[in-house]
Amino acid sequence: MKLHDLRPAQGAKKKRKRVGRGIAAGQGKTAGRGTKGQNARSGGGVRPYFEGGQLPFVRRFPHQRGFVNIWRVEHAAVNLYRLKGFQAGSEVSPETLAAAGILKSPEQAVAILGQGEIDRPLTVKAHRVSASARAKIEAAGGSVEILPL
Repeated sequence: MKLHDLRPAQGAKKKRKRVGRGIAAGQGKTAGRGTKGQNARSGGGVRPYFEGGQLPFVRRFPHQRGFVNIWRVEHAAVNLYRLKGFQAGSEVSPETLAAAGILKSPEQAVAILGQGEIDRPLTVKAHRVSASARAKIEAAGGSVEILPL
């Protein structure tokens, strides 16, 4: 096969419909616009917002309230009971959590939450740590380090 042999698949390219080109063309006379009326005229048709005088769809709904914070950072929540698989004295960081399959990606921001108990000293490095989680980690002899976002 050579470059000059390449052709689009059969039926992939349709010829455009040339309307208003006589009765034999199949779209002659009224050119598919029906007979008379606003939509049959050139430049006819209603503007997008107008619905014949009835209260438009956009105005029937209440206003959108509040705003979307474009600087919001999504944190992956990790509870203390998920840290049971780590050996005593080991480091818990986004990289080790991703390697253990707890996080999808080591680039995710991590928040350690206090649900569950911890019975071994761990060095926890996370972007956010709740007050209860920090208290439980330090009570078990571990330490907490806050990572920058």
